[in-house]
Amino acid sequence: MKELKGTVIPMITPFTDNDTVDVEDVRREVDYLIDAGMDALYPCGTTGEMMYLTAEERKLVAAVTVEQAAGRVPVFVHVGAWSQASTIELAQHAVAIGADGIGVVTPVFFKLSDKALFEFYKAVSDSVPADFPIYLYGIPQCAVNDISPELADKLAKACPNIIGIKYSLGDFTKLQKFTQVNGGRFSVLAGPDHMMAAFMAIGGKGVVSGNAMCVPEHYVALAKAIEEKDSELVKTLQVRTNIFNEILCRNNNIAVYKAVMKDKGIIKSLAMRRPMEALTPEEAEAMMAELKGLDYDKVLV
Repeated sequence: MKELKGTVIPMITPFTDNDTVDVEDVRREVDYLIDAGMDALYPCGTTGEMMYLTAEERKLVAAVTVEQAAGRVPVFVHVGAWSQASTIELAQHAVAIGADGIGVVTPVFFKLSDKALFEFYKAVSDSVPADFPIYLYGIPQCAVNDISPELADKLAKACPNIIGIKYSLGDFTKLQKFTQVNGGRFSVLAGPDHMMAAFMAIGGKGVVSGNAMCVPEHYVALAKAIEEKDSELVKTLQVRTNIFNEILCRNNNIAVYKAVMKDKGIIKSLAMRRPMEALTPEEAEAMMAELKGLDYDKVLV
């Protein structure tokens, strides 16, 4: 089964000014990210405004992404939804369109026991082929429910196609514990990308980074420096990347990503799916001026 590694991009969902998915921009986004050296694509996740898309819109984005990627990089579609039935519907659609795997966020809003979470993930696992890879997705700061290393271990042993986790809470100790799940055979990716260098040094497979779509050159260089064990260069690149990340995550980060991608000519509109809030043109211009003042698109070492 394929695994995620390196820099995985949780894609934005481009909209037209009429609030429809802009398929042309999705295709351009896919090509841009692959050409920039990103290692895998992850459409329809949090950064893709997942819970505000209809099921048909999510299927459309997933299918276009898989088709446009054309096997150049792995595409793992996020399928977690408001209900178990909807999650399974989207999971089976991902299989049908030829995705390489799926990510599944915990059920959201209502607090559930570990028993309920286990049964949910087991049902999703059973709904797709036994060799179709699944990543758990933990983001308790948004979803309410959390995944413990103990629950992940139980799931990995009961469901061979549950092979890893994307974990988005900045708990380094917990991330390290996830790397020991299933005898150390669990693929773990961090959401907080300021931890990229440190996390990969202790066995992490990589990061799922929205920031990386804005400054991909830095993530490519950082990953290379990590692989080559150039500790001084790793330190330099991680610090510089973190400076950009502070700007990109300062406020309403998904809207900020769209502003950068519009400035690059990848997408045409700043539009967000309501009630999500877009940047105003003036806010986008000020933010871009700050990034350009720091030569954000150049790797300076």
